[in-house]
Amino acid sequence: MHAAEYAAEHAAETASPVVIRRRTDGDSYERMTEILHAAYARLAAMNLRYKAVDQPASVTQERAESGECFVAEIDGRLVGTVTLYPAGLPAVACDWYRRGDVAILSQFAVDPSLQARGIGRRMIAALEDRARAVGASEIALDTAEPATHLVDWYTRLGFRFIEYVQWGHTNYRTVILSKSL
Repeated sequence: MHAAEYAAEHAAETASPVVIRRRTDGDSYERMTEILHAAYARLAAMNLRYKAVDQPASVTQERAESGECFVAEIDGRLVGTVTLYPAGLPAVACDWYRRGDVAILSQFAVDPSLQARGIGRRMIAALEDRARAVGASEIALDTAEPATHLVDWYTRLGFRFIEYVQWGHTNYRTVILSKSL
């Protein structure tokens, strides 16, 4: 299902319309970082050390600017963020991520007070459309193996298991998931 079809089908899931768009210079990295911290707090409580748990706004900015950052907003207020990285990243310690046809979704978060309303699904659908437009045939992401609620959610969205990776900065085994576009 394309982003536009999904948006039309689920438009009533939020009181005000959700706009998903490319990040602009007027969007606050501080606000994006607040969303990341809030959304990743549950993972921090599980003692999982994701970068986004406590990264400063400067790291949010660096990571967002190294790809194509998208935001979700309601009534002009940012409520979600996600970054799409191009296919074929050479310096990544994951064979799947280095493939020339695999775009990568990262730094994904929706304000916890608005989760389970379809915003995250719509954001992923928008990134799937963008990944297709730039020539990717797969879109991949990673999460902590112990975060079974996330693995299950991504699986329901059509992602499949690819491999495990142990990143140097984490205290968990990472699950790489991917979806054919």
